[in-house]
Amino acid sequence: MRISWKIAVGILGFGIVLGGAWYARYPGKIAEIKIPSIPKESCLEHNTDKHMKKTQAELDRYGRAYFAGGCFWCTESDLQKAPGVIEVVSGYAGGHVENPTYGDVTSEKSGHREAVEVYYDEKVTTYEDLVHYHLMHIDPTDAGGQFYDRGESYQSVIFFRSEEERSIAERAIRELDAAKIFLKPVAVRVLPYTNFYTAEEYHQNYAEENTLKYCAYRESSGRDAFLERYFGGKSWAELVGADDASPSGAVSVSGTGTNGSARLDFSRYVKPSQEELRGKLSELEYEVTQEEGTEKPFDNPYNGNHVPGIYVDIVSGEPLFSSSDKYESGTGWPSFVRPIDRKFIVEKEDKGFFSTRTEVRSRYGDNHLGHVFPDGPKERGGLRYCMNSAALRFIPRESMVQEGYGELLPVVDAR
Repeated sequence: MRISWKIAVGILGFGIVLGGAWYARYPGKIAEIKIPSIPKESCLEHNTDKHMKKTQAELDRYGRAYFAGGCFWCTESDLQKAPGVIEVVSGYAGGHVENPTYGDVTSEKSGHREAVEVYYDEKVTTYEDLVHYHLMHIDPTDAGGQFYDRGESYQSVIFFRSEEERSIAERAIRELDAAKIFLKPVAVRVLPYTNFYTAEEYHQNYAEENTLKYCAYRESSGRDAFLERYFGGKSWAELVGADDASPSGAVSVSGTGTNGSARLDFSRYVKPSQEELRGKLSELEYEVTQEEGTEKPFDNPYNGNHVPGIYVDIVSGEPLFSSSDKYESGTGWPSFVRPIDRKFIVEKEDKGFFSTRTEVRSRYGDNHLGHVFPDGPKERGGLRYCMNSAALRFIPRESMVQEGYGELLPVVDAR
């Protein structure tokens, strides 16, 4: 009996080691996930007719839509259940690497998101219906990923292929934001469609082909608990009500300014990815704003600028400084005695090798702007906000109303 017991334990131990090694070969998604003993019934429901059942020629007759919502196992499975959907394909979208692998994408160096390609019957459903469905099957307030999965590759995105699709997506986000369902603002990106690459075969139809692992991952991630809490049993109309949504853009409406312009509210601003910023900014602008660099003194556009207007964050558009507070410091960089409103800046201790300075960053954009020093004009407060022109965009006074900053005209004129 003692020998049999040892043999049994040995076999069990070997099985555990072998099973652990086999299990570890699967993608990192399923690490540290507890396998539920009985998967929920909803997780076992699959639409087996909605994956790879039609030829590409047949699929080309249908409408297409592209969404990213974190783990594409879940996004694929959810959208397969949407009315009017013919087929859903898991893949990678929006990046710069051709034919990326799963490893390329999850390394966060390819610029791609895990995404799905959705073919749908336009006689049965609409693009707008699919956008609503997608928004109700993710955490739309999570800018850094989705549930378990963190990083740019897991960010939620609606990829548009026309201006009409863009308008539909942005309107849906405004409606969801205006409904004030969440404590945080909606952070789903709306980006132009550029590419889509089909993912490896083992990712396709994962929920059906690997049900236990999929259900373990999904249940442990907290996705279903979140969806039930905020969206359970509701239609889009019931969710958002009949309230009018706010205008689109990084600046949202919170009232009306003295010139009829929108009051500036950046609390819902979502910073672009580093890949997007590299494409948008010049090399110097990126180095200064994202890598805390410093441009050359005197050799910059705003040091000698004396035109009335305001200076805003080059990335986020937050209003930072007024021409009325600008002065000639002799340092070679644009200098100001005060910001327009301290709510748009953050000051942080910056410890260098030989000195400690106070860094100035934009609050919502979180971009490096420059530093503040206690050697400014004493009669004007004694501070010198020494900024990099590369971190700023100048808006002349005559363009402020048109660009939505009319509320700040008195700041430019009064000081």
